[in-house]
Amino acid sequence: MSTPYAKLPGWVEYGLVPLVNLAVAFLVAGLVVLLVGENPFEAAYHLINGAFGRGEYIGFTLYYATTFIFTGLAVAVAFHAGLFNIGGEGQAYVGGIGVALACLWLDQVMPWYVVFPLAILGSAFFGALWAFLPGWLQAKRGSHIVITTIMFNFIASSLMVYLLTRVLKPLGSMAPQTRTFAEGGQLPKLDWLLSIFGLNVGTAPFNISFLLALAAAFGVWLLIWRTKLGYEMRTMGHSPSAARYAGIRESRITVIAMMISGGLAGMMALNPIMGEQFRMQLDFVQGAGFVGIAVALMGRSHPGGIIPAAILFGVLYQGGAEIAFEMPSISRDMIVIIQGLVILFAGALENMFRPAITRAFAVRGQRAAAVVQTKGA
Repeated sequence: MSTPYAKLPGWVEYGLVPLVNLAVAFLVAGLVVLLVGENPFEAAYHLINGAFGRGEYIGFTLYYATTFIFTGLAVAVAFHAGLFNIGGEGQAYVGGIGVALACLWLDQVMPWYVVFPLAILGSAFFGALWAFLPGWLQAKRGSHIVITTIMFNFIASSLMVYLLTRVLKPLGSMAPQTRTFAEGGQLPKLDWLLSIFGLNVGTAPFNISFLLALAAAFGVWLLIWRTKLGYEMRTMGHSPSAARYAGIRESRITVIAMMISGGLAGMMALNPIMGEQFRMQLDFVQGAGFVGIAVALMGRSHPGGIIPAAILFGVLYQGGAEIAFEMPSISRDMIVIIQGLVILFAGALENMFRPAITRAFAVRGQRAAAVVQTKGA
């Protein structure tokens, strides 16, 4: 989306500015920890140790990051088309239906590498279908995408309750969940990947969907910056009037962008359903759709920024659990506050320090130009 500030070098735009925001967020979080009577340096140690101290911790961190890569990419694709898709939660929920149907149908007769591609298609299809309706409503009826996607989150939640209590729940079971999948519906762990570095993944559900998330990030990069459709989406995101003048159909781009966004959000369901729970349960999304908004903002809607931003939030989730365990006076609610501060400074206040950084680089450029002019004289 367009910015009112002068263009900065790539390493500043995608590196320095997010790092400054992140540093301030953790500084404020340290003050919050200090106010409750705890040592912020000790909390920082437990945060890092809990996320990277052992191979099992790293596995959990990357497991969470996998989920956030998918939802971050989903939000980013919509951002580039000038759309704010806040419905990733519902799209991931409904995408889980496609995963569950593929597994329930074939898990007992087919190996995982046959079921997995069908589950990918199912999750992407159902997620895209759920995003199609808000996209169509905006394109054809002028309904605001933020309002409709929020409403569809609640509808998806109610739909899931119905399916897991009336349709997909096994007979005789009281729990609102499907049956446990056989081996064909279970993704293999990526323990071999961490073992290259001498690490043991342990009980962490770090699975092959992580590689799919990286492939999706590369695919989004190709789509947005190397295709005609991506160019049209970016044009509409920067200036809808210019896009219309160029003959780009706004309604078409709106619907397509929302469907791609919804498909990516739906694929998030592969990680918890096939990679950890081996069944579909209520609330398996656990707020990942909303975290994806912060990941996309912090990653500047670029796959190269979304991946490290997703890993950062994986650190906050896994390391935050370690802080809550080792420092009982810092509750889980305090961890949510720290996560909220990161979202605040990386998202809502992302431009707080940009004017000063832009001025600094402008002065630097003027001085360099003056030096060149003096030498030329």
